[in-house]
Amino acid sequence: MMNRPIIALDFSTMTEVEEFLGKFDEALFVKVGMELYLQNGPAVIREIRAMGHDIFLDLKLHDIPNTVGKAMAGLGALDVQMTNVHAQGGVSMMKRAAESFKDHNPDGVLIAVTQLTSTSEEMMQQEQKSILTLDESVIHYAQLAKKSGLDGVVSSPLESQLIHEHCGDDFLTVTPGIRLNEDSKDDQVRVVTPARANALGSDHIVVGRSITKASDPAAQYRRVKEEWESGEE
Repeated sequence: MMNRPIIALDFSTMTEVEEFLGKFDEALFVKVGMELYLQNGPAVIREIRAMGHDIFLDLKLHDIPNTVGKAMAGLGALDVQMTNVHAQGGVSMMKRAAESFKDHNPDGVLIAVTQLTSTSEEMMQQEQKSILTLDESVIHYAQLAKKSGLDGVVSSPLESQLIHEHCGDDFLTVTPGIRLNEDSKDDQVRVVTPARANALGSDHIVVGRSITKASDPAAQYRRVKEEWESGEE
């Protein structure tokens, strides 16, 4: 996998995906999330792979270890480059997920969600009733994911440096919540620009609406990529 910005395909149909991807003349790294996958099934993965693009399958599996292990065996056979579980499922679940996924896709990357980028410190205390701060919770889940044999975590860019400090530079941080300066934050809370994510040490950035809603998605992608690579806005 080349370290390209990951484009979140926030669409519901393969027709929309084909129309969007047809605007690019290069191989991309794209994210297929729940909306697209659950409405189209595994066929959407095969079609995007046939077009030459790499895939991060973002389903955030969270269930008992046996169920997640069996599901991961199926996902591993789909030839995706990256997929994920939710770290709140615990060490046993993550270990089963890693074993099953790697058995079928030894070169694939498996990561765990720590806290969603829509989660605020207030939500942590008032809704999750956590005794930990947001940063402490993210670090804790990252350490559990590493202990379980996963390759990295999904987190906010704001936590990338902390995660690397506690889990090592080789432990990947995959960071959504990326917006250009002029963009709306929408339902994200902990967001930064591509340049800021670079400075904070994110290994991969996930960019959705900033690119998919642009009048010229290919030009916007090049802008995001340039800002990400240079670290300059």
